Amino acid sequence: MCKIFIIRHGKVDFKWQGLCDSAEFDRDCRDYDRAPLADERYDLPEVSDNAIYISTLPRSRDTAHMLFGQREFIVSELIDEVPLRSGFDTRLKLSQWFWKAIGRIQWYMDHSRQPESRTLSRERAKRFVELLCDDRDCTVVTHGFFMHTLLSELKHSGFRISKTHARYRNGECVIAERIC
Repeated sequence: MCKIFIIRHGKVDFKWQGLCDSAEFDRDCRDYDRAPLADERYDLPEVSDNAIYISTLPRSRDTAHMLFGQREFIVSELIDEVPLRSGFDTRLKLSQWFWKAIGRIQWYMDHSRQPESRTLSRERAKRFVELLCDDRDCTVVTHGFFMHTLLSELKHSGFRISKTHARYRNGECVIAERIC
């Protein structure tokens, strides 16, 4: 049995603006990517000697250090969060949830306004799953939105997924298993 523990990074200590124009939303997205973790604890299964993969974003690395201490991690941009930007340019102040929704709809539709399309996210997830398919247990510390794409690709590759949600909580662990 091959097990992959997929963990969403810890809670980020960042407050999104309630209303913002497109430039302010884009700035908030950049600032969120650099913000530190909030001081919280998470209850996770034992992963002892597993290889641990982290994304290139600080919140993934900081989560791994918090959970597993000072050890070697394998850094991969293949499990970075799907980048997000405003759906159009305007000085009109709109809610941050509107900006996020429009951006993710554009991502889903492969719209060129977003830095990465759904097609490219799926290709990235597929390359990562191919990298993992050496039949040994591992742990992956990644990001909430990208988890959906990664879990879908793992399922497509024959893994059984322990749970699926519309939204994964910070620090939540999902286990993907496949008989080797």
